[in-house]
Amino acid sequence: MIRKLKGLLTNSNNSFASCIITWKTYSNEVKPKKEESEGENSESDSYQQQQQQRKKQDSEEQRKTTSTTSFVPAVRNPFVEASEKTKSVYMNMVEIFTERDIRRRNHVEFIYAAMKHMAEFGVERDLDVYKALINVLPKGKFIPRNIFQSEFMHYPKQQQCIIDLLEQMEDLGVMPDYEMEAMLLNVFGRSGHPLRKYWRMMYWMPKFKNLSPWPLPNPVPDSALTMAKLAIERMCTVDVRSRVTVFETKNVLDAIDDTWIVSGMSPDQTQLLHKHPHNKAIYIEGPFLIWLRSKTINYFTLRADPDMEFLKSLNSNTEDEDDVTKLNVPFFGQPPISRKNQVGKVRSVHQQDDGTIFAICATGTSTKDSLLSWIRLLEANGNPVLGQIPVLFRFRSKISDKVKEIESSREIKAPSATSNDHVSADDLKS
Repeated sequence: MIRKLKGLLTNSNNSFASCIITWKTYSNEVKPKKEESEGENSESDSYQQQQQQRKKQDSEEQRKTTSTTSFVPAVRNPFVEASEKTKSVYMNMVEIFTERDIRRRNHVEFIYAAMKHMAEFGVERDLDVYKALINVLPKGKFIPRNIFQSEFMHYPKQQQCIIDLLEQMEDLGVMPDYEMEAMLLNVFGRSGHPLRKYWRMMYWMPKFKNLSPWPLPNPVPDSALTMAKLAIERMCTVDVRSRVTVFETKNVLDAIDDTWIVSGMSPDQTQLLHKHPHNKAIYIEGPFLIWLRSKTINYFTLRADPDMEFLKSLNSNTEDEDDVTKLNVPFFGQPPISRKNQVGKVRSVHQQDDGTIFAICATGTSTKDSLLSWIRLLEANGNPVLGQIPVLFRFRSKISDKVKEIESSREIKAPSATSNDHVSADDLKS
């Protein structure tokens, strides 16, 4: 038994020693592998660090270059790069965008860019251009399918874009037609908000289009003389008997400006000018502005101070027929005097509370010399009283800063904003 136990012990010792040997060999084999993997990891970490440093250097270089160079937009704007600013070029760019891509990506941004540059191409009042921009949108995709989509503005970005386009048309006075209604119906459906905006425009715009009693051509002419005639005729409609005449300053002796003068005067104004006292001055005031669509015309007035005695006499003769504080009963005394059939002075349209207007005019240069020529022409054409009445220039326009700089450089004091320059009868005759 003792021998068997010794044998078992010796066998167990041998197995334990063999286990120790195998563990040592395994540990010796694993260690170099770990060292190799650690070496590889260290090499990869150094490579990543080098890449990060390179990326930082590249980003710094890009920042330096972007700070030194000008900003370059991410999306190319073809309307800015166009060499010619005409309608045909504008329509060609819209057609190129619609035919380039079937899905027509970035169509909203394209429409906003096209609306921004309309004035440069001179197409902001052209109906065909607005139709072409609406035709850029894809058909059938934005039509709402149920009540919730229609009320909660299905595809709000696209609908708001077309609403802005219609508002621009309304501001510029561009009247839509029935073809545009069909286009909006194909794009957004009957429940779309742009179609509602179109219906409101078609209800109100025809009402206001022909409402003005002074119709103007659309577009208005570029000739300043034609525009001045339209402006003076519009202001002279207060008196039906007014006459509008065109004078030439070259017919006046010693005239410096060679220009035209559009004058408006009625027979009633001529009578008022003849009745005006010779010792009281009359004034040439202006320039005032009158708007004819998108253009302005400067005009001047020949006026006098109000006749306060005449205005007070008119106020004293007037009686309020609705006043019941003093009732005259014809049965208990004399009948009241009827003032309706009495002959007396009647106030003219040209006699206002702030003054009496004798004539209006518009000149090509709006200078003092042209206005002096106007007075001489009025005197020669049926108003000889102007040779006996003193005339004062009363300009209400403010002097610009550029004129003040020029005058200060010449060491001449600039006049005040309202200047009264006296022109006597001798100066008019000379």
